[in-house]
Amino acid sequence: MILAILSFLVFAWFIAGYLGVSQNLRWASVFIILTSILGALFLIPETNSFPIIMGGWAPWATISFIFCITFLFRLFINSLRNKSNDACLDDDKEADEFSNHELERYSRHILLKELGGLGQRRIKEASVLIIGAGGLGAPVIQYLAASGVGTIGIIDHDKVSLSNLQRQVIYPTKQVGEQKVFSAADAIFQLNSNVNVRPYNRRLNSEIAEEIFSEYDVVVDGTDNFETRYISNSAAVVTKKHLVSGALSQWEGQVSVFAPHKGGPCYACVFPSPPQRWFGINVF
Repeated sequence: MILAILSFLVFAWFIAGYLGVSQNLRWASVFIILTSILGALFLIPETNSFPIIMGGWAPWATISFIFCITFLFRLFINSLRNKSNDACLDDDKEADEFSNHELERYSRHILLKELGGLGQRRIKEASVLIIGAGGLGAPVIQYLAASGVGTIGIIDHDKVSLSNLQRQVIYPTKQVGEQKVFSAADAIFQLNSNVNVRPYNRRLNSEIAEEIFSEYDVVVDGTDNFETRYISNSAAVVTKKHLVSGALSQWEGQVSVFAPHKGGPCYACVFPSPPQRWFGINVF
């Protein structure tokens, strides 16, 4: 009899769910049935046929106990979810500002509690200027575009060459001979059309640096010569922009963030003059 009643309850649970009955109502119905059975077993004398047919009160007390534990555990889980939802309420509001396409694209970012919808919105509103679209600039362009940076500026006067392709993976073979900034802009569009790209097909010089830098939040310097690095440093100091500087020579590399407006040193403070002898700061 116990097995038959439990089988009926399970069958009724799933049928009710299929018919659209809420889970709370199904829990309440099972609770009422178990309480009624347990109450009847306690009130009706054991010599009566009903307790004998039902197998006594002990197994039903065990079943009711398991049911109560399960129900309380469900309440605990729901409580944790509600707290989590309350804590992420601001992030959810920020996430509402994204399209469904963006929500799915950046879902792994938004799920991170350290980032969330607010952090992704800041990424979307950010602007980054990349100087040099070579071996350092190319992967930076790819990852910034993939992460959803709203505006990416690229300044470079060089063309794609065949010898670039083994490390500058942003360029396909068919674009050999084309200007890097336009090839990079096309790659960004293919990767993430939500990004606004500003290509500057020219060499950076002191006459234009400050004006261009003033339009961006962060500047990334991946160039391969000291002259451009010192121009970038001067402009970043004047415009009070964070300068991310990367360099690589064969098997050695370095990356630094210079923010003198935040109390730290500038690039020229650390490297007052270029080395007397250097076989390429950036072999890319």
